[in-house]
Amino acid sequence: MNAPFYVEVLTRSGEVRHRQRVDALPIRIGQGYDNDYILDDPHTSAHHVVIDRNEAGGLDVLDLGSRNGVVHKGKRRERLTIDGNTVFRLGHTNLRVRAADFSVADEMRDTTYHGWEGWPPAVAGLVLLALLALSTTWMTDTDKTETVRYITAIVGMLIAGLAWSGAWTLANRIFAGQTRFGRHLFIAGCGMLVMELTSLLLSLAGYAFSLESLTRYGGHAMIVITAGMVFFHLVTINPNNPRRYAVTAAILMLLGSALTLTFNYQNRGMFAEEPYMSELFAPSLHLTADRSIDEFLAEAGKRKAAIDEERSKVLSEEGEGEGDDEFD
Repeated sequence: MNAPFYVEVLTRSGEVRHRQRVDALPIRIGQGYDNDYILDDPHTSAHHVVIDRNEAGGLDVLDLGSRNGVVHKGKRRERLTIDGNTVFRLGHTNLRVRAADFSVADEMRDTTYHGWEGWPPAVAGLVLLALLALSTTWMTDTDKTETVRYITAIVGMLIAGLAWSGAWTLANRIFAGQTRFGRHLFIAGCGMLVMELTSLLLSLAGYAFSLESLTRYGGHAMIVITAGMVFFHLVTINPNNPRRYAVTAAILMLLGSALTLTFNYQNRGMFAEEPYMSELFAPSLHLTADRSIDEFLAEAGKRKAAIDEERSKVLSEEGEGEGDDEFD
């Protein structure tokens, strides 16, 4: 590592927030104005560390007796050997030191759609949310059409989409220094639209082919779509770690499904979200063969017999328990 050196302040996501050139060693860092690099961090001392060469020719960060020390990978170090990829923390500031001869990575291919920024995706997201609210209200409207009902649905959908997008926009600003509100709003609109279409298709397929499990466990499909939305939001914030974000989304998906199953079993005594198919369509859409009344009654009789047997068994056990109590 040869001079000049560059002291870099990094964000939590690893982006460079500030970079300063230092022409020679040693490099003194702290709050004091007599340092080579001045930290605007109240959690660092006036003379916090000094960076100088070690016997092997590399660089060492030496703590100068500060209160909070030098932290690397969660552990405090009195002396830390660093290279151009070592990130260490002084107070609340993440730092990295690189020399002028540091080998940078090859140029990345630009896959960002620079024209899809700002208002175009924001307007597209708002339109998707409004259309979703209108279509949902229209499909479930069984009363006389009232304009105020549709306006209320649109306003409610827009508020939900804006709140969701605003939270991700704030995270984008904190961790990447940009807002990208339009893209986050577009992702929200697309995700909610996919949720509604998926719910409709699952209900229609379940009714058409008598597959009750498609509707009774349809909430897990919504969890998968939500995890997909989270993935695209994270990639929008930082596109450099898609594999890590895919793993994060998968973990959230599995955790959400597990919590849903647990909640359903504790509150309903079953893993399904509903005991029967609640969505019904026109009889012409039912594609499986109709069952005769005799078949229905025969199956109902079998279920009744099984329930009666289980009930008799429970009553018998309760009776034996009461008899034992009287004997005691």
